[in-house]
Amino acid sequence: MTAHLEESLQKDIDLITAKVIEMGNLVEEALQASLKVINNKDRKLAYSVILRDRYIDELEGELDQLSQEFLVRQQPVAGNLRFIYGVIKINNELERVGDYAESICRQFLTIGEITSSQTLEKINELANLSIPMLRNAVTAFRDQDTELARKTKKMDHKVDDVRYSIHHDLVELSQKKQIPADHLPPLMIIASRFERVADQSCNICEDVLYMTTGENVKHVGKEVFRVLFVDERDACRGQIAEGIGNALGHERFEFHSAGIDPKLMNIDDRTISFMSDKGIDISAQTSQYINQILNVDDYSVIVALCEEAEQAFPPPPSKTVAIRWNIADPSKLKGSEKEISTAYQQTYEYLDSHIKDLVEAIIGNDK
Repeated sequence: MTAHLEESLQKDIDLITAKVIEMGNLVEEALQASLKVINNKDRKLAYSVILRDRYIDELEGELDQLSQEFLVRQQPVAGNLRFIYGVIKINNELERVGDYAESICRQFLTIGEITSSQTLEKINELANLSIPMLRNAVTAFRDQDTELARKTKKMDHKVDDVRYSIHHDLVELSQKKQIPADHLPPLMIIASRFERVADQSCNICEDVLYMTTGENVKHVGKEVFRVLFVDERDACRGQIAEGIGNALGHERFEFHSAGIDPKLMNIDDRTISFMSDKGIDISAQTSQYINQILNVDDYSVIVALCEEAEQAFPPPPSKTVAIRWNIADPSKLKGSEKEISTAYQQTYEYLDSHIKDLVEAIIGNDK
């Protein structure tokens, strides 16, 4: 009887493992095809990737059903329970990557081609980092290879660097009118999707580490709180807030900003100069279009810095706190030098005090 139960258990594990690998292969093929769409300007292939996404969705449903049945039939404990818990999460993460491949193709169809050879080259560089990360993550799952999982996670910073470089280049090209204005949002989204592939690959690697060792690396130490400032344009108020927040140096906090208008994506020069006088260098910060925010639930708090942002931004998920701060945009002010300087100072003091109070409140509630 014991031998029969063990054989049944192993048979289920083998079947589920095979389905995860099959799904991983389908997702990787979709990503490779989306990159081919970009390089070859292949609209037909783009539509094919979009249509084939339903097969990934169907496999995701099948794998979810198998996982639920495994839980009921086998009533797993210890390592087998970690295995099926990890599979459920990996299944969801792979399905998301499939959605990214579809989204890349949809965004490309809106522009038809990438006119900047520099941008095309860097998107290829980004894809050729993130797609192998996904492959490694699936291989680490298949082989229960903790070393490969850890090694793959360490590649993520390279992906972030390339993605930020693309973002900076696109803003500059748009300002110089070297790419059409309506190409800016789709290109930024394409770059963001490939970056998110790497993020999901890291998540899969973390799942593998949990499955094989019991190490819950997602929750080492206390939770990281992510705060997003949303403005009409990511040029002044949001950039000041992001700079103030990150200058606090709290390990448990990350601050980001984004704008709702894709045509106003350059940081105000006076804002950079003003913050420099405050001892905060924001020259390396980049503007971000709100559509690049793929997972709103990654953020603990979303702060609207103007009425337009509050109205344009969709309601946050239930676990995200939405706040509205009423403060004027000093970069829009028309007046004397003294009046403008005073407006910048008032904006800075308002944001500085509110951000510090917010941080203290979060830390206090989390003790």
